[in-house]
Amino acid sequence: QLVESGGGLVQAGGSLRLACSASGFIGDRAIGWFRQAPGKQRLGIASISGGDYSTFYIDSVKGRFTISFNNAKNTVYLQMNNLITEDTAIYYCAAGWTGATVYEGGYDYWGQGTQVTVSS
Repeated sequence: QLVESGGGLVQAGGSLRLACSASGFIGDRAIGWFRQAPGKQRLGIASISGGDYSTFYIDSVKGRFTISFNNAKNTVYLQMNNLITEDTAIYYCAAGWTGATVYEGGYDYWGQGTQVTVSS
């Protein structure tokens, strides 16, 4: 089971840290962060692979978002800095036996999502 937390309302330019907490060990799995903006399809934005912890980011978040593992807490974080209004979406995390990819088909387990709203 995956549970996202840390969403909320923030002004443009601000920061939020999302957490994806697992009920079991996830250090050997890839974790991806996805988001779905109103009226749009879900989009993968960042991922981290299990084991070597390699990461992948899409261009629109590269340099602003950072994904990281805390194995002791079975938690993956998404630090989001310099937020813009276009980052407003429901954010989901997912776990799977894959590499650092944002291809949804690589993920088997999904959280329920957490809302992030960025105001101008």
